[in-house]
Amino acid sequence: MKSKENIVFLGMMGSGKTSLGSMISKKLKKDFFDTDKIIEEELKSSILDIFKNKGESFFRETEEKITLKILKYKNSVISLGGGAFLNKKIRKEILSNHLSFWLKWDNKTLIKRVKNSHKRPIANKLSESELIDLIKKRSYFYSKALYKVNCDNLTKNELVQKIINIYEANKINS
Repeated sequence: MKSKENIVFLGMMGSGKTSLGSMISKKLKKDFFDTDKIIEEELKSSILDIFKNKGESFFRETEEKITLKILKYKNSVISLGGGAFLNKKIRKEILSNHLSFWLKWDNKTLIKRVKNSHKRPIANKLSESELIDLIKKRSYFYSKALYKVNCDNLTKNELVQKIINIYEANKINS
């Protein structure tokens, strides 16, 4: 089996992709890329403003271009935006060439983290039951990730260690 190029984190907004990705990249001495932050830097605008001023489809097109470009890097840790893995081209690239980790939390935890968050344009307009529907819909895609990491009841450090252990076992087997 060909060694997978990058470690890619996916999951709902509020699942810890950025904070865990950053911690793991430091421990493994790899570059770290947060696709949402890169989109904001390139467009010189917050994601909320991009959604407001240019619309979701413009954001998704930009997200696809930038994410596919970042996935060409080697030996990196990459944090995706919550909706990026729903994109067929992004998903295909990740599943074919990268180690993907779905950071899975129970609905209650995710809702608590994203409800009333003003920087999350999709979540801030939804009711609790609509958020649960969104989580369910996205989980179908997230479940295709190579690894599902159940995050409930684990500290950040325990999650970091668990993911690094999976990564290192994968390196040995490839």
